[in-house]
Amino acid sequence: MLEAGGEVVLAKIRTNLSGVVGKDTKVASRSTGELERSLGMTKTRVDRNGNHNIKIGFAEPRSDGDSNAKIANILEYGRHGQPAKPFLKPAKSSSKSACEAAMKQKLEEEIKKI
Repeated sequence: MLEAGGEVVLAKIRTNLSGVVGKDTKVASRSTGELERSLGMTKTRVDRNGNHNIKIGFAEPRSDGDSNAKIANILEYGRHGQPAKPFLKPAKSSSKSACEAAMKQKLEEEIKKI
């Protein structure tokens, strides 16, 4: 179920990220596509409290030694002289209902198998 919901959210984040990278910049974009390629989702894991979790994030490190998480944070929140270009928060809010629907559908499919 978590993977089905995660795929929906991951797809929305990818779409939003590709929509903001290199767009509306004052100078020519130096984007290599590495940030977009590093975006991914973990397998379902059980934490020490018995909760099942799945994470969506960026693989590290970059080929240039910098951090993908840092670059994503700068894109999301901006910095001095660079306006914010949110892609994570809008993806979270806009994909919530679709994520829940995908998870419910997967649960129903699994229940029918029993």
